[in-house]
Amino acid sequence: MPKASRRKQLLPPFPLLARAVPPGGAAVPAPRRGPRRVDVLQQRVAELEAQNKILLYSNAAAEGASERFEALFASVPLALMVIDEHDMVIQGNAKAQRMFQPGERDRPLVSLMPFVSRGHVSKVTHGFAEARRAGHSEVSEVVFSMGESGAITGDLHISRIDTRHASGEAAVQFICAVVDQGPLLAERRALQQSAMALQERNEQLFHGERRLEAVINSALDAIICVDQHQRITVFNPTASALFQCTALDALGSPLERFLPDSAQALAFAQISTQAMLGERTARTAGGRELSVEISVSFERHATGESTTVFARDLTGRKKAEAHRAVLEAQLRESQKMQAMGTLAGGIAHDFNNILSAILGNVELARDDLGEGAPAMESLEEIGKAGRRARDLVRQILTFSRNEPTQRSPVDMAEVVHETERLLRVTLPPGVELSLHLTPDVPSVMGDTTQVGQALLNLCTNAVQAIGDGRGAVRVELDTATPNQRECERLGIAPGRYAVISVSDTGAGIDAATMARIFEPFFTTKEVGKGTGLGLAVVHGVVRSHQGASDVRSTPGSGSTFTLYFPAADVAGAAPSGGEPERRHHSSIAGTGRHVMYVDDDRALVFLVERLLRRRGFRVTGFTDPREAERALRNDPRSYDLLVTDYNMPGYSGVDLVREARLIRPDLPVALASGYVTAEIEAAARAEGARALIHKPNDVEELCETVQRLVMGDDGG
Repeated sequence: MPKASRRKQLLPPFPLLARAVPPGGAAVPAPRRGPRRVDVLQQRVAELEAQNKILLYSNAAAEGASERFEALFASVPLALMVIDEHDMVIQGNAKAQRMFQPGERDRPLVSLMPFVSRGHVSKVTHGFAEARRAGHSEVSEVVFSMGESGAITGDLHISRIDTRHASGEAAVQFICAVVDQGPLLAERRALQQSAMALQERNEQLFHGERRLEAVINSALDAIICVDQHQRITVFNPTASALFQCTALDALGSPLERFLPDSAQALAFAQISTQAMLGERTARTAGGRELSVEISVSFERHATGESTTVFARDLTGRKKAEAHRAVLEAQLRESQKMQAMGTLAGGIAHDFNNILSAILGNVELARDDLGEGAPAMESLEEIGKAGRRARDLVRQILTFSRNEPTQRSPVDMAEVVHETERLLRVTLPPGVELSLHLTPDVPSVMGDTTQVGQALLNLCTNAVQAIGDGRGAVRVELDTATPNQRECERLGIAPGRYAVISVSDTGAGIDAATMARIFEPFFTTKEVGKGTGLGLAVVHGVVRSHQGASDVRSTPGSGSTFTLYFPAADVAGAAPSGGEPERRHHSSIAGTGRHVMYVDDDRALVFLVERLLRRRGFRVTGFTDPREAERALRNDPRSYDLLVTDYNMPGYSGVDLVREARLIRPDLPVALASGYVTAEIEAAARAEGARALIHKPNDVEELCETVQRLVMGDDGG
């Protein structure tokens, strides 16, 4: 209310006395009407003056409080409003005006409820009702719409005040304070987002730790983590299996318990974050040593240092390397055998031609001399030597697996006795030979000559191992059924085997020599005293019979060679052995049939011409296959048979067979070779060859084949 009106209300209610009091506050004495009344009036005036001073002070205090309230109401940093019970804004401070009417075109602050968003009207109404009842209330996070400027979110604080109108009637008013929660909500949302991001990060870390734990637990390498005091903090299942120790027992143990040289390994932490230590010796919980490959990773963090050790078991790798070394040795041996076969094939052609000439001329000399001639015995020995040389070449070809063997049941006891007869002739005086044969040893399906040659080579090596001193050679023949482990070691199939063992009391074989004894051309003898083919032939013969050879030797205590030959399952078959009987040629008659013989060896052509002419054939020999082709082309009907060598310089025998079949399709053709493989035989048969003649062959075999083809009795 105005200050003048308030001053009027402070005047005393006695007008007469008021007029008696001057403006300065001093009372004007009244006329004396008696001593008693004057004193009373003076006392009354003094009381009134005191009351007036009190009222003036109270008025001044009220005016100061009102001014302070007005200043506080206007300058407080909150939107304050005084609202009556009809939602009319009686008074609002500048903050409220700026908040609810930021622009001139915005709605004026006349009422509060139009600014409340539709969804919050009910709770604001409830807040006013609560303030009317309890005197105050608070409504949180009320959204106020500000027109074009948008909206704000704030907390509404309501306090009830009771006032009176000028008429003296009581009225209810509310002081409302709006606290803008926008910054707090933004900060709250930021905190919530940060909390969600932190929670998501924690979940990622948790899942990452779980994945890392799964990786560590499923790793094929042993993983051990140690702290700065080298105490184990992580021990994965692979480490438990490798070091044979549970993780519960290993945790807290020093690393040196499993890696004795761990101090040297951890010294790299000062110069690097990672280190490859290579192969190291580790120790299991039981004290057993094992080879491991070690790598180390070092980490530095705020709480100290940690080290991760990766250990890989090398046992399997070493076994694999050993197995690979064995396979490589077998491969080298196979390659050497292949080289041996190539060499054998290369020399077989020329050597067989020489043997054919020797054996053929022996037969011719026999015919010339007749029975009872003094030179007949020498010719017989020459023939035996030639046939043994022929068989030796065939063995070399068989050893290189380039020619199939002719198999028949072999009496092993007879082979041993035959070998003994051959050895007795050349046995040194200081060497004692003894045989120990078990009865009823089963026969072997094989080649008698090859088995005998293998046994002879072993016995010869045994005699040479003893040298010029005294010693003994022991030959044993027995039956054995190797167990599964022995079969795997020897590389043979389970079953019964005929076993030949040759033992000597020589100097023995050291490990370096033992690894190479079956290599072709490897020998420990002096130059000129050994070719290095003896044991290689033995090895090839045994393998071609699906058997195995075994060697046991101790330096200074002699050696024992054992050959395993699978027992034959042929009942009632007569064992083969001995020299083939010499056949007569009285039944062979050429009857003037014309044979064309082609070979690049002139001596062999000359021999065949003489052999066949003695048996009634007409023979035309050629050393040039092209010349033979021209002769056949000029007069194809004059020839009854073509026999050609396979291996000729610049012109294969198969090529000549092909051309001959084109010139005259009905002409019988035979192919001769000392080196007949399956591929050569297939090619010759495909071109129309009716027979394959293996050189060197017996004279009678050659003549019988020629007569069979000439007479048309070849089954073709």
